[in-house]
Amino acid sequence: MLELAGDVTGRRILDAGCGSGPLSLALRDRGAIVTGIDVSAGMLELARRRLGVHADLRVADLDSPRPFPDGAFDDVIASLVLHYLEDWGPTLAELRRVLRPGGRLFVSVEHPFAITLMRRLAGDKTNYFEIRNRTEEWTMCGQSAQMSFWDRPLHAMTDAFTAAGFRISVISEPPPAPEARELFPELFRELPGTRFLGFLFFALISD
Repeated sequence: MLELAGDVTGRRILDAGCGSGPLSLALRDRGAIVTGIDVSAGMLELARRRLGVHADLRVADLDSPRPFPDGAFDDVIASLVLHYLEDWGPTLAELRRVLRPGGRLFVSVEHPFAITLMRRLAGDKTNYFEIRNRTEEWTMCGQSAQMSFWDRPLHAMTDAFTAAGFRISVISEPPPAPEARELFPELFRELPGTRFLGFLFFALISD
């Protein structure tokens, strides 16, 4: 995401679905003026610990209108958040509204082919071309939670972007960063020759 964004010095950036704030911090360290929103007040509290008490962090749902005027931001970053939504249309329309003309939207989602492949290997007769809900149980620090995702094919994503008034500038399937092999050695032992992360990245322009 940071490579797609490039030089962000002085740019007003909305981190939509900022979570605990790691991307917001990285953007701020690169000179951006960052505002973070997330539906979870608990996640924003973690973000505030990371970013400091004066960080601009607000509770907001991506399914609802954002509390910002038209054209408030130069860029919006939505990192691994859209795949939680069944309908992208209202969210993308609202993100376009808060972007200035020519502003940029950067999106990352789980790669639809990778998800389809994993589900088929698990015995699920998944149809790649359907928009389907997927539920997984995640366990971290001894606590479990049900996570709900909406899987959709690539053409459904690109159709949603163009319908919302965005022009697609980049579609990227990047390889792992070099340091990933040191951080996640078990994964690379299990999947030798791993070419890409299993995520799909977009850079979009607001026309």
